[in-house]
Amino acid sequence: MRDFDENNITDAVIDRFANTPDTRLKTVMNSLVRHLHAFVKDVEPTFDEWLFATQFLKRCGHISTGGREEFILLSDTLGVSMLVDAINHRMPAGATETTVLGPFYLDNAQEMAQGADISMGHKGEPLYADVEVRSAGGMPLAGATVDIWQSDDDGFYDMQKEGGEQYLRGRFKTDAEGRLKFWSIAPTFYPIPFDGPVGDMIQATKRHPYRPAHLHFMIAAPGYETLVTHLFVAGDKYLDSDAVFGVKQSLVDEFPRRDGGTAPDGKAMTGAWRTLNYSFGLAPKD
Repeated sequence: MRDFDENNITDAVIDRFANTPDTRLKTVMNSLVRHLHAFVKDVEPTFDEWLFATQFLKRCGHISTGGREEFILLSDTLGVSMLVDAINHRMPAGATETTVLGPFYLDNAQEMAQGADISMGHKGEPLYADVEVRSAGGMPLAGATVDIWQSDDDGFYDMQKEGGEQYLRGRFKTDAEGRLKFWSIAPTFYPIPFDGPVGDMIQATKRHPYRPAHLHFMIAAPGYETLVTHLFVAGDKYLDSDAVFGVKQSLVDEFPRRDGGTAPDGKAMTGAWRTLNYSFGLAPKD
């Protein structure tokens, strides 16, 4: 076929995928072409605008090195990450709701014992957490693997800083009752990285780059779907405008503040500190 124009080129491109042996791939490519071509026909970009768009994607690739994942950030800020998450996690009753993984998870977090302090001495308001992991039906899950990570008091994750030191993250196992106790610092709101192309998009569209204060959790147990979620701090001013659309009301906790006294593990406290008590429910596989 020759003489392609705006009326026939979409079908011509789709026809080129007619012999794709993988039926799922064929479905995806056909849909991609139809939607992409429909987008171009809708906005009718100039040559300069289309060149700008391709350069934007190129910049996303160039800056995605080390601990920087600009394409994940782009997906997050366009709501695509949460849409994919929602489609893939239609949860049964009793299961904790999911949210985005984010770009700061590490799969080699240090293994820690019950009661450990993941803050590693970094500044912040002390936080004592006592959480439990159960099945969606309420059965305690002993030996579940729990990954926890969060930003520091200045709004940065360890992997955003030089030196390679791990802090404010750790990997734990639940006890015989499915419980996990640990120390950290109270999370604070922080901006997503906005010194790159995604930041340019945020600023050009008059959005803010902030995420409400939260802790990340990834929880895995044999026979259950791995849970990826956050716990958000009630009252945070960015709960209703999270830059990556990740907030769900069921994941908002008060993180009650205490003043002095004795912590549940017997530690004498001075000044303000916070507590966290939460019960996670895991959905069965299949």
